[in-house]
Amino acid sequence: MLRNGLEPWHLLIVAIVVIVLFGSKKLPDTARALGRSMRILKSEAQAMKDETATKGEAATTTAVTAPVETPAPAQSPSQ
Repeated sequence: MLRNGLEPWHLLIVAIVVIVLFGSKKLPDTARALGRSMRILKSEAQAMKDETATKGEAATTTAVTAPVETPAPAQSPSQ
């Protein structure tokens, strides 16, 4: 049934159905709205990625290390 996947005539039928459903006058507005939504989604995803990267850097740079104590020099007994 779906051996070959989508063929060019399938896309033509889908395009005709979309034009009939939405009308040719509303298609540019719909495309603009879809483009805006995709840009917003992309920017939000990038912001989340940057935020998690920043948190990862902050966790590694603010790690607390114990101070290293140097032993006092050995004193020789005074005579």
